[in-house]
Amino acid sequence: MPVYRDEAVVLRTHKLGEADRIVTMLSRRHGKIRAVAKGVRRTASKFGSRLEPFMVADVQLYEGRSLDVIQQAETLGAYGADIAADYASYTAANAMVETADRLTEAEGSLQQFLLLVGALRSLARREHAPGLTLDSYLLRSLSIAGWAPSFGQCSRCGAPGPHGRVVVQLGGVVCDDCAPAGTAQLDASTLGLLGALLAGDWPSAEASDDRTRAKASGIVSAYLQWHLERGLRSLTHVSREVPPAS
Repeated sequence: MPVYRDEAVVLRTHKLGEADRIVTMLSRRHGKIRAVAKGVRRTASKFGSRLEPFMVADVQLYEGRSLDVIQQAETLGAYGADIAADYASYTAANAMVETADRLTEAEGSLQQFLLLVGALRSLARREHAPGLTLDSYLLRSLSIAGWAPSFGQCSRCGAPGPHGRVVVQLGGVVCDDCAPAGTAQLDASTLGLLGALLAGDWPSAEASDDRTRAKASGIVSAYLQWHLERGLRSLTHVSREVPPAS
């Protein structure tokens, strides 16, 4: 299969030489692809703008020894400019593509591809607050990767909820009997928001207030970084401050 085609979302790019660029993409059928786009940094390039981060493209590639070579690229989803025009959306999108890059290190996944494309499209269209879109994406991408958190039954013993304590190291909420000493109680509204974000229940998620969203974001960030075993560089640029109590 020296020449092949696939749909792919651009995760990141790196300069190569004076005019080329290495493009890392998550594709629909071939998993993660690292390929060279020759001449894309020249002003006369016909498809340089189609291979920027957050863009979705139909690409034709030639199999190389170490890196494949991009021969053609046709835009399927031009999300880059709309996302970059809003700082909150831009930082959220960077955290998403870095997460996708890390979660698909070994092999790709059609579900991860579709989830990422849908999240980037939502950011570009301003369908929801960027923070909600990001946290929902992070929880659902971790679930696809096999690390689904539990916000209902106890993640340790399976006792039916509701439970009010979250221990990220144990996989979500835990009952009083399983909670380590000193585990803080989490309010019902934050737990409800976490469950809504995981399920994609947007009416419930959008009904939450800013303070509840900030608390939920802290839990999501801790859960993500626990499973990835090291932090995301891009996540430090996303606002996670808790608003002062009124």
